Parts: sequence; structure tokens; C-alpha cells
Amino acid sequence: MKVWIVEDEPAAARRLNKLLLALGLDIQILAQLDSIASVLQHMESHTLPDLIFLDIHLADGPCFEIFRHADIRKPIIFTTAYDQYAIEAFKVNAIDYLLKPIKPEFLQRALEKFQLYHPGTAIDYHALIRAMQREQQSYRFLVRIGQRIRLVDVQDAAYFFTENKVTFVVTWDGTRLPLDVTMEKLEEILNERFFFRVNRQYIIHFRAIREMYAYSKSRVKLDLMPSFSNEDIIVSTERSPHFKRWLVGNNSLS
Repeated sequence: MKVWIVEDEPAAARRLNKLLLALGLDIQILAQLDSIASVLQHMESHTLPDLIFLDIHLADGPCFEIFRHADIRKPIIFTTAYDQYAIEAFKVNAIDYLLKPIKPEFLQRALEKFQLYHPGTAIDYHALIRAMQREQQSYRFLVRIGQRIRLVDVQDAAYFFTENKVTFVVTWDGTRLPLDVTMEKLEEILNERFFFRVNRQYIIHFRAIREMYAYSKSRVKLDLMPSFSNEDIIVSTERSPHFKRWLVGNNSLS
């Protein structure tokens, strides 16, 4: 069995590698990749393996972007930290998944399921993406303000940002509210068609962009609405190419 591991956390990749080899099966780990870009580049010169372990959240964005650029017809076992609402989408589409940290017994079961997989079985990964996006569109955040508790629907979010290690959501009406969630978790649960992490501090909805300006080193400066400060919001150098592709993909959305 030839395998690729696609995981952007070195410790998690090492753990999965160790767990696979400990099973005593005939497994060859041909590649360990950590980003969308590295997967697409690797595919240009290498044949797809028998099985891919694919982390949902990669260094340069959600893994589903891979399927927009490449036709993958091989079975995939997703590794994820998603909550139950997202796992339901995996079940509906008969795709296997492993919750991190991965437990050996669950890995064993996933591989047993893979061994029952028929090569001619069609797996519609785009159906999985659509199912997850439907779930994401109905996601809500629980916000605590003193003794008060408020629900904020993701559709009310213009952008998210961090300040003094606290995550905030800014709604379309200009309200700023603290969230008990990390930016990394937000990247996992937000619909990548609408939201993009432009740098370490900001995740924005494309409709929150009022103006864009060319900046040094091929970067982009953003003017967001509603605005809370005069701080320059710059799309980082490493994210700028992905940001521009994301914008093009969103310009026909309503």
C-alpha cells in the first residue's frame, strides 16, 4: 500500500507515520507534504498513491482548494479537529475521517475500511465540499459579555481579528464582540469561498473589502468596512498569490 501523508504540523505527521509503521502492514510512505502548493507541485511529477491521509487545514489554506485544481480519484482519509456538525458531512458522503489526536484503534478501522474499497467506486469530493459549506453557512458563535450570552450567526460576520491574544468578530453593523475561539479554529470552520486569512491577525469576508491598494513586495493593503482603527491591514507576502486567486473565485458570488 503506497501512502501520502499531507499534514502541516510536524509532530502530527511524525505521529501518523509512526502509527502506520507500527501496524506491521505493507505500507510505503512515499511522501510527506504540508501545503496545498506542495501537493499540487508533487502531483505534477508523481503518480497518485493508493491512499492519501489529508489534513483539513494546511499551511496555506483549507485542503479542499486542492480539488479545485486537480482531479483526485483516489481514496482519502481526512484527519481533522472538526466538531460533530462537520463530521456529519463526512458520513453523508461515505468519506472516512480521523479525529486528532489520532488513536491507533481508529486508524486500524479506517485502514480496514480502505481495504474494502473497490477501485471502481466513485467518490465525489465536490459533494463533500458542498455538504460542508452548507453546514458552515449555519454555524453560530456563542459570545459571553459579562453575565450576558449572545449568539452570533456566521452570516453576520464581516471579519475576525486578534488583539492582545483575544479573538474578536466584527459584524456588518459595526459591533465588535470577543470570541472564545482561536484563529486557527476559525480557519477550519469558516467557508473558504467567503472568508480568507490575509495574515496572522485577520480573517476577512470578501464583501468586507472596501478598497485595495498595491503595496511593497507584491503585497496588498486592504481598507475594510466597518473599520475600527487606522491600522494598516496587509495581505502577507506568502498569502498574496492565494488571496488574488481567492478573489477571482469569489467575484461571481452573490
